[in-house]
Amino acid sequence: MDNREAGRYWNDVAEAWTALTRAGFDVFRDGLNTPAFFSTIPDLRGLKGADIGCGEGHNTRLLAEKGAQLQAIDISEIFISHAKATEMASPLGIQYQVASATALPFGEEQFDFATSFMCLMDMPDPELALLEAFRVLKPGGFLQFSITHPCFDNIARKSLRDEHGMIHAIQLGPYFQTVNGELFEWTFNDLTEEWKHRYQKFKVPYFNKTLTEWVNAIMAAGFAIEMINEPKATDEAVKKYPLLRDAQSFAYFMHFRCRK
Repeated sequence: MDNREAGRYWNDVAEAWTALTRAGFDVFRDGLNTPAFFSTIPDLRGLKGADIGCGEGHNTRLLAEKGAQLQAIDISEIFISHAKATEMASPLGIQYQVASATALPFGEEQFDFATSFMCLMDMPDPELALLEAFRVLKPGGFLQFSITHPCFDNIARKSLRDEHGMIHAIQLGPYFQTVNGELFEWTFNDLTEEWKHRYQKFKVPYFNKTLTEWVNAIMAAGFAIEMINEPKATDEAVKKYPLLRDAQSFAYFMHFRCRK
């Protein structure tokens, strides 16, 4: 599966994804992943940035609210249309366009920073996206991105629970088996019956890389790794979003900050 084909699957689910995330069903984003990402990002005031794989623009807008000047791309026309509509209704000065992370529509050394939220693991060739991010960054600029954790996002992951429903171990495997675009169907865990009837499950391709492959790809692109984070749900977050309790037992996500 190539990048364009993978993008078509995401375009097909973009309407449902936008509606469900804006209705508050992506609790792992809202209660864990995004807060952890912003807790480690450097000061963005006055910086020019590129958001790669911006989706419907939720996190792009949070970046802009931190004082950054943003240009953002996504391969999905539907995601970009929703992002543009929100920008028109509540302007933050963000410029959106349809483009691939593997062929950014920007010149060399244009940006002080780049971000990518939960995008790079959903394409067959993230190595090219890392090279493109390096190309468009100014010397000394940084890329900060989040992905599903390569050690725990296995196709046969199973949570082993005690009599109280608490995780005491994770059954994983196969870690080293390459998966290149196998289609999986899933949706957010706490959808009501009304929302389940309104939108079908997401059908999107799955790709995997080992932690070694990710680190080597970052370094091969020319970056120096500056920060790694494995977000853990806080007690306060679990109280607000009970589904996050499992994220106190193992890491769902991994964050990297890389410097050019």
